[in-house]
Amino acid sequence: MSDSPPEALGLWEFSSIPAGISRADMIVKTAPVHRLYTGTTHPGKYIVIATGDAASVDVARETIDGDPGRSLIDSLFLADVAPVVAAILFGAAASVPVRGEAIGVVETETIASTIDAADAAVKYADVSLASMRLADGLGGSAYFIIDGAVGEVQAGVEAAIDRTAGLINDSVVIPQLAAELRADLRAGESLADRLRDANDTR
Repeated sequence: MSDSPPEALGLWEFSSIPAGISRADMIVKTAPVHRLYTGTTHPGKYIVIATGDAASVDVARETIDGDPGRSLIDSLFLADVAPVVAAILFGAAASVPVRGEAIGVVETETIASTIDAADAAVKYADVSLASMRLADGLGGSAYFIIDGAVGEVQAGVEAAIDRTAGLINDSVVIPQLAAELRADLRAGESLADRLRDANDTR
């Protein structure tokens, strides 16, 4: 991936690995996208991500829309993906500690809907995207955490819910998060990671 974030992002989430691979092949053969990323996630899902200019990624979207198959769980097309979302998604930026007066946590049923919801939150409110975890170790669900002033975090969570209505598992806004939990959420770590870290510091 180049140093600059992608202009557009397309993502397709399949319950069938063969179907996902075949759709990725269709994109490569029909759409002039800049980069294509593919791989598996829990629980047995196959993810296809295309990046590039909006017109090229839209061609990929039209290609899959024309033959989605029954195994397509969810999909996403962002013509102007928020740079911070792309940076965290592709590992160009790490998760950051929560420091604001409130956090918002949004959990969704799919990877696509979490990325979409996070994009909405950071575009419609003055918040930081603290972390985002996708599928692995979460039974296929995903979540993100935003950080900032109480009113802005509330606005961000509401924007996320409005964008992805029907795919939200749960959400919460927590003012003045306890210091102990701030440490636990510093990088969106799993419980296993936290327990391993605690054991390493003994």
